[in-house]
Amino acid sequence: MDTDGELRIHPTHRELLDQVLDKWSLGVLNELCERPCRFNELRRAIPAVTQKSLTATLRRLERNGVVEREVVSTRPVAIRYRITPLGKTLRQPVDVLLAWASEHMPAIERARDVFDAREETGL
Repeated sequence: MDTDGELRIHPTHRELLDQVLDKWSLGVLNELCERPCRFNELRRAIPAVTQKSLTATLRRLERNGVVEREVVSTRPVAIRYRITPLGKTLRQPVDVLLAWASEHMPAIERARDVFDAREETGL
């Protein structure tokens, strides 16, 4: 929010929010908040995500400093992902958004029903 109270979303903020709060990122962050995970553990925990989408999501989160990858010296070499201290700071604002959604979901569902009924009748 700007000093005059107007909500202004700058392009850099929009890009960041798009990258860390998208569908797959939230699922990945949810899993990594619990414990570090290997790639296939994340795939099993988020079954609807494709390998390509998970790879892209992890790369975006890593680029933004929210997730880090660790090379585990096993045979074969494995990669483990974990949330960074910066990534952990996302927890509180995401929890606030989820609380807002839970509180207002009945009103949102009513609005959706009204909108959908209007669309069906062509009004």
